[in-house]
Amino acid sequence: MKYLSTRGHADRKRFCEILLEGLAPDGGLYLPETYPQVNAALLDSWRAIYRESGYAALAFEVLSLYIDDIPAADLKAICSKTYTEEVFGTPEIVPLRKLEDGLYLEALSNGPTLAFKDMAMQLLGNLFEYELARRGEELNILGATSGDTGSAAEYAMRGKKGVRVFMTSPQGRMSPFQQAQMFSLQDANIHNIAIEGVFDDCQDIVKAVSNDLAFKRKYKIGTVNSINWARLLAQVVYYFAGYFQTTATTDGGKVSFTVPSGNFGNVCAGHVARMMGLPIAQLVVATNENDVLDEFFRTGVYRVRASADTHETSSPSMDISKASNFERFVFDLLGRDAARVADLFGAQLSKQGRFDLSGDTTFQSAAQHYGFISGKSTHADRLQTIRDTFARFGTMIDTHTADGLKVARQNLQPGVPMIVLETALPIKFAETIEEALGQLPPRPAKFEGIEALPKRVQRMPADVAQVKAYIAAHTS
Repeated sequence: MKYLSTRGHADRKRFCEILLEGLAPDGGLYLPETYPQVNAALLDSWRAIYRESGYAALAFEVLSLYIDDIPAADLKAICSKTYTEEVFGTPEIVPLRKLEDGLYLEALSNGPTLAFKDMAMQLLGNLFEYELARRGEELNILGATSGDTGSAAEYAMRGKKGVRVFMTSPQGRMSPFQQAQMFSLQDANIHNIAIEGVFDDCQDIVKAVSNDLAFKRKYKIGTVNSINWARLLAQVVYYFAGYFQTTATTDGGKVSFTVPSGNFGNVCAGHVARMMGLPIAQLVVATNENDVLDEFFRTGVYRVRASADTHETSSPSMDISKASNFERFVFDLLGRDAARVADLFGAQLSKQGRFDLSGDTTFQSAAQHYGFISGKSTHADRLQTIRDTFARFGTMIDTHTADGLKVARQNLQPGVPMIVLETALPIKFAETIEEALGQLPPRPAKFEGIEALPKRVQRMPADVAQVKAYIAAHTS
């Protein structure tokens, strides 16, 4: 299996090369040259493996189609080490909960940091440690987080040999619980950098550093953001797991997924699963007030917002106006025309802050060919959905999952099960839960008093040079 850049760079690389690299040298994102195809017979086989041997065994089957430069026995051992009841708190790893006929929640937040990011990050940490040991090298991970990626990365990488983490986050824009999860870590290989700005400023810094090839090579910079293909690949697995739990047999028809989305990584994994042949009817993109993606799927116009126009909301992990994974889907949408993608995401976005595909026939058939539709949820919608879900089903959901559930209900189709991907446990957004329900959500015992712990964080302006200087000073 070889991987190419969405912007046309001539190199073709294998999985372990791009695992440690992040962005391609031309600023593009990596995708496989072709998507492996899963037919009905293979789906039947995977269904049996999942039922008999569990999630780790299914993960091995999916990942094996994309990773051929790690011996099969080693890859199987990595999957088995990653997806355990001890780490995820349940033998099912991603249990499905039926709310009512045709509507389900897939629980993805049972990991160490109580958010779906653990599903990929725990695997990534073990892959990094394995490959770095095999090479005898070190890696400095530079990341950006709007809430959950940072803590998931830090908990996955803490204490890992050969790995340092430099995680940027927007100062004051995460929930107190999210901040405490990250900033209370005292591990020597974990560095938190609070940026005076919004998430997009953090993401821009990560991309700027990744595009400085000399600095990137000198300081061995890698990334754990969803621009890293390995992370997105890990997320593909739970789409298959959700499908197998919802349908009794392969010929049981199609299912749909609704995905709360800001950076387009989580739902892009669904796109990959669908391209592989998983019977997905619709991929519903749910946004909050920062509705860049909803605007695109409704109008064909992709228009990024300035920092000042990025709303601070009660679903803060989606407070994003530049969806970094979106380029992967547009690459497929445009028939893998790398030159055109480079123009759209390079020249047009940098000069105009937008591009318009409304007149393009590929966009006009996007819903039919790729299953994408979208919707938007507001703070009032979140409160109402949290209240309704708790009152009718006794189920407490977080604010992002509420965005997903609200939009999912608008797009239900008779006879097609709708699976909403749950994104985090409610405790991470306790203030809004209390506003909605008049009570605080339950807190796992291991996180009692976390907000009062000593903090270890460096505050900086949104300045690439200062972040580079900090990395250089803290890299031996």
